[in-house]
This record gives sequence, structure tokens and C-alpha cells, in this order.
Amino acid sequence: MHDIEPYYKWRDYYVSAEDEHSPFYGCIYSEFAFTNRIYNYYIHPQWDEFGSATLYMKILYTDYEKGFVVFELIGEWNDCITNDIMLLKRNIADPLIASGISKFILIGENVLNYHSSDDCYYEEWYEDISERDGWIALLNIRDHIADEMRSVLLHHFVRFGDQYNQFNWRKHNPQNLYKAVSQLVEMDSNKLAG
Repeated sequence: MHDIEPYYKWRDYYVSAEDEHSPFYGCIYSEFAFTNRIYNYYIHPQWDEFGSATLYMKILYTDYEKGFVVFELIGEWNDCITNDIMLLKRNIADPLIASGISKFILIGENVLNYHSSDDCYYEEWYEDISERDGWIALLNIRDHIADEMRSVLLHHFVRFGDQYNQFNWRKHNPQNLYKAVSQLVEMDSNKLAG
């Protein structure tokens, strides 16, 4: 796991450590000192910690004018034992929402497992952004994670599923990714309304 880096090809567009509204503003990263771990496995030092012992992230891009953010996750998402969704909501989503973000694109291809609990923080997050036509989209998660999330009805608050799982997001720049995901969300909304 130590050689899986957060996606770095958008650094010409955005660096979260240089964004004064980012929860990671001012962070300094080592290229060589591996200190963070997921269980017994060290992870690349470019990943950011937000309070979870098993889930790390990187904010890849934020556009305050259009109100969207893209971030990548790695590790085990554990709401059951460590309440990762509470940490993600309080430490990351809340400050971004306060800065005008209402659309969240989460990239989950490096999330290896998901353990559910209740849906309170997902519902709260959804309610906080839905007044501003906001949404949460989860891209490229593994099938067993989607099954677990669906079993606890998270699809009421987070957009995920087959159409979001076959997304080659790396071929897009951040603005084009936002447009493409927005179109998927709009198509989903139209299906639900129809």
C-alpha cells in the first residue's frame, strides 16, 4: 500500500495545502518518511489524515465558485467501530460546506472495505447541501462496498452504483469531471422523479 499515491496530475490546478479554506491548509508532507498506517501497512506520506485510524484522503481539487470538491480515499471505511463518517462529516465536509461547497465527488477505488452503522451523518450531510441543490457522488467503489451501502439504504443520500463505478475519471480535468458527474446525477434525479 505504501506505493499507492494520491492522484497528482491535477497539482497544476490545485494544492489543498495552499488553499486557506482547505482543512489541510499549511500541511507539510515528507516524500520519504512513512508514518501513517492502515493496520500494519504503511501508506504513502502524501495521504492526509482526518481523524480515522483506517481511512485517509486527499483533496484533489476544489472550486469554490462552482461549489464542488473532488477527493480520493484509501483504506477501510469503518462507520461501525470508528465512526469514520462522523469524522469525515465534521472534519472535512463541514468546513467545506461553510466555504460554499455543496457538491462532493468522492473517489473510492482504493477503499478496500466498508462497515456500516446507522445513516445519521449521511442524512445530515445530505440535508446540509440539498437546499443548495447539492449532492454526494461516490465513484468507482468495489461491488461488495456498494452492496453493503445499499443494504443500509445509503443510496438515499449518496449517489453510487454501476453508472458511477465505470468512470474513467483520470482522463478528465477537474472541470470536465464535474460536468460529467453532474450529468449522471441529473439523469439519476430525472429517473427518480419519472
